[in-house]
Parts: sequence; structure tokens; C-alpha cells
Amino acid sequence: MCGIVGAIAERNVSGILLEGLKRLEYRGYDSAGLAIIGESANKIINVKAVGKVNKLVAAAGKAKIKGQLGIAHTRWATHGKTTVANAHPHTSGSDIAIVHNGIIENYEPLRAKLIKAGYVFKTQTDTETIVHLIHQGRKKGKVSLLDAVKNTIKKLHGAYGLCVIDRNLPDQIVVARSGSPLVIGIGIGENFVASDPLALGQVTDRFVYLEEGDIALVGRESYEIWHDGKKVRRKVTTIRSKAADAEKGEYKHFMLKEIHEQPRVLQDTLDGRISKGKVLEEAFGLKAKAIFDKVKNVQIVACGTSFHAGQVAKYWLETVAKLPCQIDIASDYRYRDIIVQPGTLFVTVSQSGETADTLAALRFAKTKSYISSLAICNVATSSLVRESDLCLLTMAGQEIGVASTKAFTTQLAVLLVLSIVLGRRTGLSVKQETKLVKDLARLPGLIEETLGLSKEIKKVSKQFSDKNHSLFLGRGIQYPIAKEGALKLKEISYIHAEAYPAGELKHGPLALVDDQMPVVAVAPNNDLLGKLQANLSTVSARGGKLYVFADESIGYKSEQSCKVIHVPNCPDILAPIVFTIPLQLLSYHVAITKGTDVDHPRNLAKSVTVE
Repeated sequence: MCGIVGAIAERNVSGILLEGLKRLEYRGYDSAGLAIIGESANKIINVKAVGKVNKLVAAAGKAKIKGQLGIAHTRWATHGKTTVANAHPHTSGSDIAIVHNGIIENYEPLRAKLIKAGYVFKTQTDTETIVHLIHQGRKKGKVSLLDAVKNTIKKLHGAYGLCVIDRNLPDQIVVARSGSPLVIGIGIGENFVASDPLALGQVTDRFVYLEEGDIALVGRESYEIWHDGKKVRRKVTTIRSKAADAEKGEYKHFMLKEIHEQPRVLQDTLDGRISKGKVLEEAFGLKAKAIFDKVKNVQIVACGTSFHAGQVAKYWLETVAKLPCQIDIASDYRYRDIIVQPGTLFVTVSQSGETADTLAALRFAKTKSYISSLAICNVATSSLVRESDLCLLTMAGQEIGVASTKAFTTQLAVLLVLSIVLGRRTGLSVKQETKLVKDLARLPGLIEETLGLSKEIKKVSKQFSDKNHSLFLGRGIQYPIAKEGALKLKEISYIHAEAYPAGELKHGPLALVDDQMPVVAVAPNNDLLGKLQANLSTVSARGGKLYVFADESIGYKSEQSCKVIHVPNCPDILAPIVFTIPLQLLSYHVAITKGTDVDHPRNLAKSVTVE
């Protein structure tokens, strides 16, 4: 959820740390800080600010902070309010500073013991407990910083990514990982640490991904990693930075840029996965064929937007692959009695691959009798991918805007590919597969055409500017798309929005309908169209204002109480992906009209890496 950067070099690292935080701001942005061991007197200089990273940049500039070793953090609050005191880094005395991602579940009893031992707490955070424990370990046993951290993490229950420095040791950073990602960035005569390689793209393209339970000592010229008390080696991965992914270019906001990138990233996602009228199942991995041959059921687990993608996939798996499919919200999955049917494939869906609840669900699933696990993810080096038996990557590229757009549509494309592959084993004919693959090949062009609705949707968005509530309707496979549309609107415009199956209107939601409640509906040309039109007539009869995104082939026309926006005609199988686009554009333009922070909606962060 939060972002970590650390650096040790022969040059001033303050600029590296601040630039890294800017690149990580999508992970959390309610406060930020950095701690540097100063150039003289080995003093820790700790500068913090409430708000976005530019506030910290200004504060650090005034302080003229310089040094060759430092750590930095951008925060999304979990313990304690958003204050300067609660911002990271946290210190113990004048000796030790720490930054921390994650949550320590047993911090309260540890804190009580430390208070009894004479430690004074200045914050409401769980992190301050860790830094005092390390300080206590150093003072009591006169042990090394590395050993003090090793001894401390044995006492911690929860998730953490830690980065620790000591003013008396200006030549080392100690890092530890359990449930929260960390990487070491390798330079020449300098090394770095971060929670995401994106933070370090300006200084290195070589990274070592720490595994679960790793602890490392990072120096200027070298680094060492331990796991279960033994020194280990980890693979060095080269990642070519795509600087353009972290820049808005011609667009006012990252979200708008990412909406318009969807034709390209969908093409990238399909490239190498479909060819000559068929899906190349080798893309799922070397073991995929043998595993898929055994699949009788599918269990999908995901959170947020990815959960909506999973709900769409349930329809595809049942109609295309003729396979039973269950879907669970990851945060609840582990807390019920799980009955695993024979031959069930466990599928996780996550943009970052570091979503705490989804990772925990995968680890829990490994204790059950699933035949295998498959990750649908956007990050090849993520924990979710590394811990799954199979994966199929979405090729969305870096998504900076907190509200997911291109990650969602690429997830849908990959889940449709999965449905086709599994369908081969359950009666999907070569002719049917060829037709589906041919439709998929049209997808990028259809999305490009649908993006042309932006100007018309922008005009409509002005009618939402004074509204506080809205209702989204869809039937069948379009209900999850209505849910995704409502989620996007509430995320970035702060308008309360909820979605319902259109057939449920008379079971409660109709009571909300009046001329101040915009009702948004998605209307593809499918077998449920007649029933949907009857539902929409019910809204009009109650004085509701309808906004209908309708397939242009229907011939649906605008009336006084109903504004119709025609969506390009598309194959029925692709309608969930195509109809997502106008809902994304609607939420974006409404947010602009209301003047909210589109890329950084309040109280939210990009990657939810704590439960």
C-alpha cells in the first residue's frame, strides 16, 4: 500500500529518494518523509510532510538535506491519523530510523512492554514499535544492526517490508520482507532498495527480488541475503524502464491516458496468445496442457475491480467452457468453510500481484485439494505470479491512476482466452473457437472506435455535476460491468453510486428513483434486451432520468427522460469489454466536472498490500 525507497552511494541521495517517491505516489500519498545520515557528524536528518510528495520536496529543499545514505516513504494510513508525527520514517532516539510497509498485528502488547521498559512513544503507529524493538536489541545485547533486525522480526506477527538505518553505521541498510514486496536495485558503486522497481528506473535496470522471509544487508559495493538463517543468492533481473509509462504526455491525467491506451495494451495482451484462429495455450506455461486436461471446475478469487473481472469470467466459463465456476471476494474466502470439488482449478486475478488478501487466499488454497493455481496478473515478477503454478500476464503496462482502467480490460481479455482454452476440452468446436478468436482480434479496433464517444459523454457528464447519488443497471453478464461503472464513478467523483441487476428494480431500488437520481444502463444487443427495455420503462414512468449506453444496432432513440449514447455494434462475447469504455469515460468526465483529484482519489491507494 505504501511506498519505500532507500539508497546508499558516494553521491548525495536526496534527489534519488525524492524522485523514487514521486514514482511511488500511486501506492499511497497522505504523507511522506525521508531520513538521511548527514554528511557530517553522522546525524540522522528526518524531514516529513503531510500531503503529496511535492510537499516533502519543498520541505527537503528548505532543509538543504544532503547525505550518501537514506531511506524514504510515502504513506497510506493504516494506524494513526494523517499527521507529521505519524509519517515515516520513524526513529528511536537519535540512532535508528525505519520505514515500513504492512501491518503488525501484535504491536499493542509489544508496545506495552516497551513503555514499561522506558520507551516513550511519539506516534500512533505500529511501526514505531518495530524501531524501538530494534533499538532495544542493539542496546541490550550490543549486537549488529542486522542481528537486531533478525531478532526483532521473530517477535512480529503480520506483514512487513522493512528498511532500517543506524547513524553509527553509515555504510549499510538492513531490509526484511514478509508479506510486503521489496527489491534491491543494483548500481555501480551504489545500491538501492524499493517496494517497486518503478521507483528506481532512473538509476538502475538491474533488480533482485527478495523472497518471502528474506533479510538483506545492503552496502555501497555489495549486498548479502539470508533466508531461514542461511545465506542465499537470488536471481538478478534486468527490467528495461519505460519512462513514458510514468509520464502523462499529451493527457491531463494518467487515468485519461490509460483509458486511451487500451487499444494498444489489448493488442499487446493478445499478441502471442492467439494465432491463425486458435488460442496458443502454451502461453499459460509448460505445465498448462496437463493441468487444463484435468479441470472440471474453476474457483476464482479477487478483490475490487479484479473481482468484477472474475464475475464476468464466470459467465464466459459457464457458456464458452461449460464449466461450473465459483467466485469469491479474496478478503472473505479464507474465513468460510471451503468445499473443493474434484478437479478444481484455483484462479487469482490481481493487477499488482501484491494484493494482500488475494495472496493470502492463494496461500490458503495451497492447503486445500485444488489441482493447480493460475494467476492472472499485470506484473511478471510479483509475488502472486511467483507463487502460482501457472500465470497468464496482462500486458497493460504501468497503471498509475488509482482507479483501474486498462488493467481491467486486459484482465477480461485474458479471462476470455482462458475460457476458450478450457472450452476445447468440454465440447467447443474448432469452428466455434475460430469464430471467438476472430472476434477477439477485432477487439482493439472496436475499443478505438468506442473511445470516439468521449466528446459526447463529456457533454452528458455536466448533468451529473450537482447529483449526489446514481444507480447503474445491467442484466446478465453486463451486471458486473454496471458494478464496475458504479465503482469508477464513486472512486473518483465521490458520487454515491450503486449497481443492481436491472431485473431487481422492483425489489427495492425503484424506491430511490426520482429526478435527482441519474440511472445509467448498459444495453448490448443480446437475448436480454427486451427484458432490459421493460425495466428501463419502469424507471421513466417514475420520473427517473435515464442515460443508456446502447448498441447502435438496436435503434434505441433519445427521449425527454432518456439520453441514449450509441456504442459501436460488437460481437456479443466482447460486449462486456466494449461497454466498459463509455462507463470509464463517464466517470472521468464527471470527476473533472466536479473538480476532484482524478488520479489520486481521497482515502484510496493503488495497491492494497495490507488486509
